[in-house]
Amino acid sequence: MSWRHPGRSGALLYAVLAAIVGGVVASFARVSVERQRGRRRAAQRLPAGPLIVISNHTSYADGVLLILACRRLGRELRLLATGGVFRAPVLGRVVRRLGFIRVDRGGADAARALDIAAEALAAGEAVGVFPEGRLTRDPAMWPERAKTGAVRLALRTGAPVVPLAMVGADEVVGRRRVLWSVVRNLVRRPRVEVEVGDPIDVRALVADPEQVTTDEVRAAADIVMGELIRLVALVRDEEPADAIGVERRAV
Repeated sequence: MSWRHPGRSGALLYAVLAAIVGGVVASFARVSVERQRGRRRAAQRLPAGPLIVISNHTSYADGVLLILACRRLGRELRLLATGGVFRAPVLGRVVRRLGFIRVDRGGADAARALDIAAEALAAGEAVGVFPEGRLTRDPAMWPERAKTGAVRLALRTGAPVVPLAMVGADEVVGRRRVLWSVVRNLVRRPRVEVEVGDPIDVRALVADPEQVTTDEVRAAADIVMGELIRLVALVRDEEPADAIGVERRAV
């Protein structure tokens, strides 16, 4: 699976921040599932059966917020998470019990993560993926161009992909002044708006799912990410910086 590993120190920092955020975010963040504009009714529940939920990634709180949003939409979520979260004291044991799926960079470890995710989907579960593979580095918080892991998983399993846009998570906890924002938001209670898209049959985007080319995978990933970005732009009521994701910045 195409994920960028931030290194041991960066991964541990992410894990510690996720632990801090996870303990308090549910008590102060207001997660609002938005009415889908231009449709006759709001999406009130996610589809039953195997499902891959993708979301944009702007905050250390995103994992918790995505799980909360999916619960409000009627589904429990198995979330793919960086290996650093699993190495953190205490938090590592917690995320294992919650059924998180560990993703490490390259080789057999990444392939094993896909195997576990595929097994979960075969059992009818919902799996969550942040296709950018990291927090966006874009100053305006627009999504970066997706990596291809979520699309490869969809092609392998036939599970539909549902894009779920979250706007406002960076107000819960951003990449800077993390502890201050947590304390401030205990009083302020920021609002996170969620917009849910229609399920996407990724296999319908390629000529032959059994003999898919690298170019087809890349094109399908851009189409799927484009739908997620469209939803983000809809909630923000702005034109996106790039229809398929801004170019990835160096760390």
